[in-house]
Amino acid sequence: MLEKSRLDRINELAKKAKTEGLTEEEKKEQEQLRKEYIAKFRENFTGQLKKIKFVEDLSEEELKEIAKEKMQQN
Repeated sequence: MLEKSRLDRINELAKKAKTEGLTEEEKKEQEQLRKEYIAKFRENFTGQLKKIKFVEDLSEEELKEIAKEKMQQN
């Protein structure tokens, strides 16, 4: 995830853009921050997708192991 200070800056620039407008420098900064945000989002989302396992694709041993892990968590 992007640093809180960078997210705050994105929101600050978005608010300023709606109320009074941005300078060319601020527009470039906003564009760069948005690109960073999207890159981090995609990285995190891809990581989550890679962790997904479809039950239909698992062997009996893998299913038993998952059930065992769930029992230990509860």
